[in-house]
Amino acid sequence: MTVMTGSPLTSASRRSLLALLSLAAPWRAGAWAQGYPDRGYPDRPVRLYIGYPPGGGTDFVARIAASTLTQALRQQVLVINTPGASGAIALERVVRSPPDGHSLIMISAADTILPALRARLPFDMGRDLVPVAPTATGALGLVVNPALPARSVLELIALARARPGELNYGSPGVGNSQHLAGELFNRLADIRIVHVPFRGGAEAISATVSGDIQLCFASLSAALPLIESRRLRLLAVTPKVRSASVPETPTIWEAGLPGYDRSTWFGIAAPAGLPREILLVLNTALSAGMRGAETRQLLQGQGLEPMTATPEEFSAFVRSELTENAQLVRSMGIAAE
Repeated sequence: MTVMTGSPLTSASRRSLLALLSLAAPWRAGAWAQGYPDRGYPDRPVRLYIGYPPGGGTDFVARIAASTLTQALRQQVLVINTPGASGAIALERVVRSPPDGHSLIMISAADTILPALRARLPFDMGRDLVPVAPTATGALGLVVNPALPARSVLELIALARARPGELNYGSPGVGNSQHLAGELFNRLADIRIVHVPFRGGAEAISATVSGDIQLCFASLSAALPLIESRRLRLLAVTPKVRSASVPETPTIWEAGLPGYDRSTWFGIAAPAGLPREILLVLNTALSAGMRGAETRQLLQGQGLEPMTATPEEFSAFVRSELTENAQLVRSMGIAAE
C-alpha cells in the first residue's frame, strides 16, 4: 500500500476543510455526544502528531480526524506537525509518551515501510504502538506520457518486455511508497522498468509530462488535472478495487496483472498500553466521523475514501503491511541503513 504524503491540496479542498474545521468550535450537544459518558478522558487537550509538514495528504486527513475527535470528545485535539527522519521523529515522540490517550499519531502506509529501511529505529512499530482506527484509503494512478505507445496495462508490459531496461518510472525517492508500487509491478509482470528517484512526487509527475521519463505511480489528486488536459494518460489504478474518483478506470489487477494491490491509507495510533476503554472511545468516534457525508466529500476531492475498522481489524491490517513491505524491500535488494 502506498501514501500521498506530499500531495498539494486544491483551493476548493482547502476552503471545504476550513469549513469543516469551524465545526470543531466549543461542543454543542448532538448525536455524537450520545454514548460518551464522563470517563475522565480526556481531561486536557489531546495532541495528534504528524511526521510530515503541513499541506500534504497526511496533514489533510489528520485535520479532518482532529475535527471529528474534537467534537466527539468535547475536548480540543491539537494537530502537531513534527517532520523529520521520514516520520521517525514524530513516531518516537508518541511512543515515549504516557499511554493515556492524550498523545496520538497519524500513521500511513509510508510508516510501515520505514522499519524495513531503517535498521536502528529507537522503537518497534509492532510492539510500541497500538493501532486505534483507520481513517481513509485511496489509490495511486499508473500514468504514462501520452506519446508512449501503450494504452493499457498489457500493452505497457509488452512494450517493457520488447525494450528491457529502456523504460523509466519516477518516484519521490528510494524506498518510498511509489517506488515499491513500481517494483511490485516489475516483479509481478517479470519486466524491468528502471526506477528514477526524484526529490518529490511533483517532480516525478512533471518529468512524466515532459517525457524525461515514461511513467510514474502518481497520487490521483495531483495527476487528475493533467489527465483531464490529456498531458498524462491514466492506464489503471493501484488497489484491488476501483477508485470512486475514476470509476471507469480499471485496476492493475483486473487490467491484466493478477495479485497487484497497493493502496494509500491513513489511520491513528497511540502508545502501547492504551487502556481498552479509551481505545474503544477513540475508535467509535473516528468511525462515526469518517462516515459522515461532508467528510466523504472532502476525502473524495483528494482521491480518497473513508476507511473504518475495529481496533483488532486495524491492528491485523498494520501487521500485514509491515510484513508485506519488509518482504518487498528485501526482494528489491535494498539494505536497511
